[in-house]
Amino acid sequence: MGVFSRLSDIINSNLNAMLDKAEDPEKIARLIIQEMEDCLVEVRSAAARSMADKKEYDRDIVSLEQSRLDWSAKAELAVEKGREDLARGALAAKQRAEREIDGRRLALKAIEEVGAKRTDDLEKLQAKLDEAKTKLRALIVRREAAEHRIAMRSRIEVNKVDEAMRRYAQVERKVDEMEAYADLINVGERGLEAQFQDLAAEESIEKELAELKRRRGGGGSPPPAPRRRASSEGEGV
Repeated sequence: MGVFSRLSDIINSNLNAMLDKAEDPEKIARLIIQEMEDCLVEVRSAAARSMADKKEYDRDIVSLEQSRLDWSAKAELAVEKGREDLARGALAAKQRAEREIDGRRLALKAIEEVGAKRTDDLEKLQAKLDEAKTKLRALIVRREAAEHRIAMRSRIEVNKVDEAMRRYAQVERKVDEMEAYADLINVGERGLEAQFQDLAAEESIEKELAELKRRRGGGGSPPPAPRRRASSEGEGV
């Protein structure tokens, strides 16, 4: 079973359980990322073991090749000394070393193929993990934006808006009353000042009229004293 198919089975089983419990999407996304990270650690550990196995088989092959050379040299020495029995034993040991070498090379080839597959799986899984983390960040942003919209809309419900406008109308009416009161105070002050202005204007007119009569008639009775206007408090003339 491939690493991705096994990962898919694990994630699907956990997702089905979470979906049955109606878990939130962000929690499900975090679960997927956690499963991928765990799988990535597992694949890396397996790749490390493959590299260690490869180094071990490389060392074994080097050692066996040296052993084959040694047995070959011993077989030649035995033949030179007329010891065919020893030569046969050395050649048998040499052949065993060669068989061991062939077996190690076959195993090494398989390890290299598995290592290449695991390296490819690592690259693909890392890319998928990065993509999942990017999508999770986007999901968190979308979730926070949705929560903000929900909070804002809950604050501006129709009844709350109507209540706010009603209170605003009350404040506006209060300001209107204050402005009207200020206008009334101002009108009272202006009325008192206007009376004094009228009094001064009336006296000026009487003086000018007397001067006009004097020039045309050469005299005349003195101008009457100006009449007092009724005050705002209801006093008489």
